[in-house]
Amino acid sequence: MKRLVLIGGGHSHVEVIRRIGMRPSPGLHVTLVSPQRHTPYSGMLPGLVAGHYDYAECHIDLQALCAAACVDWVADAAAGLDLPRRTCTLQSGAGIGYDIVSLDIGSAPPPDRQAPRPGREIGIKPTETFLGWWDDLRVRARVRPLRLLVVGGGAGGIEMTLAMQHRLQSEGARATFSIATMERSILAGHPPGVRRRFARVLQARGIGVLTGARVTHLDAGGAWLDSGAQLEADGVVWALGPVAAQWPGRAGLATNERGFVLVDRHLRSISHPEVFAAGDIATMRERAHPKSGVYAVRHGPPLAENLRRTLAGEKLVTYSPQRVALALISTGERCAVASWGPLSLHGAWVWRWKDRIDRGFMARYRARPAPS
Repeated sequence: MKRLVLIGGGHSHVEVIRRIGMRPSPGLHVTLVSPQRHTPYSGMLPGLVAGHYDYAECHIDLQALCAAACVDWVADAAAGLDLPRRTCTLQSGAGIGYDIVSLDIGSAPPPDRQAPRPGREIGIKPTETFLGWWDDLRVRARVRPLRLLVVGGGAGGIEMTLAMQHRLQSEGARATFSIATMERSILAGHPPGVRRRFARVLQARGIGVLTGARVTHLDAGGAWLDSGAQLEADGVVWALGPVAAQWPGRAGLATNERGFVLVDRHLRSISHPEVFAAGDIATMRERAHPKSGVYAVRHGPPLAENLRRTLAGEKLVTYSPQRVALALISTGERCAVASWGPLSLHGAWVWRWKDRIDRGFMARYRARPAPS
């Protein structure tokens, strides 16, 4: 009996599980290790915050998906790997042996944000913690006006700011928003046309933007910048770029300077061929690409195929990431901006396009009975 262990219920692994259910391999025992039963689809989270979706519409039920595919689900989180013994250690202290292991654990909160002060600051990840904070904040904002600061000017920070503002306004709550980013402009990785569109949207919505501003620390009055200026804030949302969990590197896997697991063109660790990695935790050594849900979704099919082929002793397939990825970034209400290469488009029809794509993705992971 061969043992495949999937660590993390991210976008890539849900596709692996779906394909295992569609094409079972005799003599293979598969285990998913994930602490949460419901895993969020990142593309729909701003819509959930904005009130366009409910929880079930943008979360995949891992327990049901695993049951349909005859995959064991262990409700725990990985704490480390014993690479020589091929064992995964869990936070509960238990261990799971494997022949092949795959990591799809996403990104972690920055080290100094691991234990944010309740009510004062929050990171967008872990998602369950953020959503609980968001529900509480909506109640508080109906009692008195709040001042909210979002730290991070990338697509995630901009999209979440606009989603929060839209939801609070639609509920009659009162809050003012501002954004601080270390970059010289918002959406630094996007073309100028997209940056200009969102600059106009933010200005029209009364959201202040500070560029070239690094938040150094917080106190009772708000956030302090490296310039010495203070921003008054009742709450701070950290929406910075992805950060790697530290335990894969400590286990001995080859990582880059930021701690992300280095993989080859087959999504296999460059140091340990029995280990695969996908999604945000992985960085391709030969052709690195941005860390986003778009690429994590595209990792799924080649990862599933290469896990099967490795266990069967067959030649692996090559994953070639697209050079330009389509980004569909919502603006709070049912409207969005499309960013592709140098092109940008804006309108309600873009949101409807995004909505169809997102709902189509989720429909693939509604649990179906396992084949007899």
